[in-house]
Amino acid sequence: MQAAMPESALIGMCDGPIGGRKGDTFYYTNKVGGNPDLVPGIHDQCNQCILCDGTLSHVVQIYCPLGESPYHRTMNVFACVNPQCYGKPESWKALRSQCSESDVKQLLERQHVSNLQVKQVPMSTTEWCDEADDWGMEPENDKPQSCARTPAAASQPVADTAQAALDASDRLVGLCISGPGGKEATGSVHQAVPAFQPFYISVMEETDLVACKDLEHANRLLKEYEAREGVAVRGNGSSEAEGVHEKYEKAEAKHGDAVFSSFMKRISLCPQQVLRYSWSGSPLFLTEPPSNITQVVPACAHCGSPRVFEFQLMPALVSLLHNTDPSSELVLEFGTVLVYTCRESCWMSGSNVPVEEFLFVQADPDQKLFK
Repeated sequence: MQAAMPESALIGMCDGPIGGRKGDTFYYTNKVGGNPDLVPGIHDQCNQCILCDGTLSHVVQIYCPLGESPYHRTMNVFACVNPQCYGKPESWKALRSQCSESDVKQLLERQHVSNLQVKQVPMSTTEWCDEADDWGMEPENDKPQSCARTPAAASQPVADTAQAALDASDRLVGLCISGPGGKEATGSVHQAVPAFQPFYISVMEETDLVACKDLEHANRLLKEYEAREGVAVRGNGSSEAEGVHEKYEKAEAKHGDAVFSSFMKRISLCPQQVLRYSWSGSPLFLTEPPSNITQVVPACAHCGSPRVFEFQLMPALVSLLHNTDPSSELVLEFGTVLVYTCRESCWMSGSNVPVEEFLFVQADPDQKLFK
């Protein structure tokens, strides 16, 4: 009997730096670092560390509409860079923001935006779910984008419409965040917040890594990873498989942990992956999870529905997280961060506050194995 194939996932990889111009990214851009792009109508990120009252730094943003849902849907993950908060799950936060086309239209109408023909953004609601065959393709204008099928790759008028909606949102709500001591900082949502250097995320099917004949894009990303880390992930000839096998044998022998060994073997197809996405799928644990993990993950606080696994941040992401200010260092270390979200993706139309979801953080048992 043929062994069952492991559950496949979508793999996110770093795909080039993001420029500093306003309008380079939108709420439908998949990216690492930078500042969060607010979904139209959202103005309270509530991104405050409950341990030290400091403002959390933005780690990852993904655009992930679900099924036949009428909503645009964006997830933002934040973390505290205060050394006193390292390794504590309470210092992380995952926020889910949604909006419908009608919400965007109402926002524009309230702002009396003239001479603007509102066009529906072509939502491919399978982007993080299925049929992502052409993800990871380079856009025709050679400008790095989050992926080929997100609205970011659509026609320019759509991008203009989205930008107008975002600008209208800025004027409407006077963007604010919770600062130290619970005070609000009006004006820019990004005021005085430590920020990581931003990168686009490109995506491909994990199964494509096994059978794809044309891995030029993946190989380019791998070369960038090797140059950045100063290591050689690949070898030549038969020594490649032997080297990988030896590496994982050493890892398993050192840790005596079958879960860790399985994790390392699974990511060997793409060691530079920074994110894995599998809505309602199975997470890839780095170390043995609690036996009662299903009880550890709470139900949705808003509707009571169970939460399901949606995506996780991977160890290779750690080496990408550098301060946008070269004179100051930001340090954030973790093994993997698993994000669980409401199975129903509940949302009240017209809401201006994101829904907080649940994160499960696993520390890296040996960070240098990924370097």
